[in-house]
Order: sequence, then C-alpha cells, then structure tokens
Amino acid sequence: MQDEPRPDELIKAVADFLRDHIAPQITGHAAFKLRVGINALDLVTRQLTLAGHSDADELARLKELLGADGSLRELNTILSERIASGAMDLSTPGLRDHLWQTTLAKLAVDQPNYASYRRELGQK
Repeated sequence: MQDEPRPDELIKAVADFLRDHIAPQITGHAAFKLRVGINALDLVTRQLTLAGHSDADELARLKELLGADGSLRELNTILSERIASGAMDLSTPGLRDHLWQTTLAKLAVDQPNYASYRRELGQK
C-alpha cells in the first residue's frame, strides 16, 4: 500500500489547480485545450475512484445472469454473443436491469453531469 496522497487525489489536485489558478489567465484556443486537459484529468479521477466498485458489481451481475465464470471482458463477450444470436433479449430475466445498471455506472464516470443521468439519480 502506498502512502497518502492516493493517485486519484493527486490528479484531482492538479485539475483543481489548473481550473482555479491557470485557466482564468488563459484565453482563446489555449484555454480550450486547457479545458480539454482538465476534463481528461477529471475523467481519470472518476475512473480511479468509481471503476473498481462498478466493475465488481457488473462482474457479479454477469456471473449470475450468464451462469458462468470469467473475467469482465470474457463475460461481456459472451453476453454480446448471446444478444446478437437472439439467445438473450430484454425479456430475459435480469438482462434489462443489468444493462441499465451498467449504463448508469458508465455515465457516473463518463458523463456525470448529463441531464438525463442526473434526472435518473433524482428519481431513485
């Protein structure tokens, strides 16, 4: 185990510094590029903090849904093949919920400010 600060904390600190102290001083195309870089750092921070838990949840759902064991990549390949072949569809028990939960977990990392995602969280 590494000492503090954790990688996600370091990346967030850099993004916050750039956003709060450097970005206000930059204009034009350089400001746009800086915002893209800050957004990338924010995305990596969310991946580091959220992906482990959401990947574990997704893997558990896949194992139950497919009745199989394997890595997340392997089980997603099996699921994709079964959907493509018609062996599984939205009437398959548990599939709709799995797809929805997986989508929400991905949005939490990729687009946490997406309006429909925020609205869905508010309904829960």
